[in-house]
Amino acid sequence: MTELSPLDAVHRSLGAKMALFGGWDMPIAYPSGTIAEHLACRHDAAVFDVSHLGTVRVSGPGAFERLQTTLTNDLGKIAPGSAQYTHLLDEHDASVTDDIIVWWIDEQIFDVMPNATNTERVIAAIGGSKTTAERAILAVQGPRARARLDGVVPDAAAVGRFRVASVEWNGVPLTVAGTGYTGEDGVEIAVPAKAAPSLWAAIVDAGVTPAGLGARDTLRLEAGLPLHGHELGAGITPLQAGLGWVVSWTKGPFRGREALDAERQRGIKRRLRGISTEGRRPARDGCTVFASDATPIGIVTSGNYSPVLNHGIALAFVDPASALGDAVSIEVRGTALAGTIVKTPFVSKR
Repeated sequence: MTELSPLDAVHRSLGAKMALFGGWDMPIAYPSGTIAEHLACRHDAAVFDVSHLGTVRVSGPGAFERLQTTLTNDLGKIAPGSAQYTHLLDEHDASVTDDIIVWWIDEQIFDVMPNATNTERVIAAIGGSKTTAERAILAVQGPRARARLDGVVPDAAAVGRFRVASVEWNGVPLTVAGTGYTGEDGVEIAVPAKAAPSLWAAIVDAGVTPAGLGARDTLRLEAGLPLHGHELGAGITPLQAGLGWVVSWTKGPFRGREALDAERQRGIKRRLRGISTEGRRPARDGCTVFASDATPIGIVTSGNYSPVLNHGIALAFVDPASALGDAVSIEVRGTALAGTIVKTPFVSKR
């Protein structure tokens, strides 16, 4: 059964192009188009409906210990009122079952935010209750996101990076986190489903551009952020993805630790790298990457045209011996696309 966002009617009234995403019918772009929406987020502010993301409420006296002994990062490094990026690993091969943001709302209350298709797997691992249907989540992102949001919900605009707060808007309770997936500053707001259309309208009326998941994907790619099912997922570990910082080796046991430690000891066989390509034509997921001597060295996981850089960019798993500055080529439908291995993010937050 296809899931619908609480904002579904709003998107359709705006003429959004809708498509299935993780089992949800979601807006991919509005009539202005993905590039215009992308640039609005980079230069001003954009609002995204990300209600397709899961929310799992984990609470009670054992909540902290349950998360601490299951997920990779160390909740002991933060405190209530904070958010943390973390991974849930497969216990057998340490591949990333899901990458997750944890909102630590109160002493014994956590909202765990899995990817759309992984909610049930996350619940099976950590317990808790699914509260996805009770709320919408609006991501307000961009260098002017806070300034524009300040005229709508000042307390939400004031929530700092990776902080979490409960605020009110016209008597409606909101949970706000200083998180996002665009490489820009901003916040994500959980709002009760019935109030979501009104809050969306108020944010748009403040000059924030509606943006679809197409722009969200090109933005996260410019920022060098991984997408589950591409840079993370079955057979891919945090170490291969260059996300070793998400793993705490000092906090004690967690799911998948032994398998991940074994990989750490023997060394990774591939590494995620950024590739800058010449011209506007992008590489795509599944394209083969070749070294300068025509030896195949890897596979593209995500590729697209960068609206900011005006050329193609890609993420790829390649031989770990490959270095920054190496010339490569990518086979795209029988032709070779010239590229260079570069440091990510491709576009830095300003």
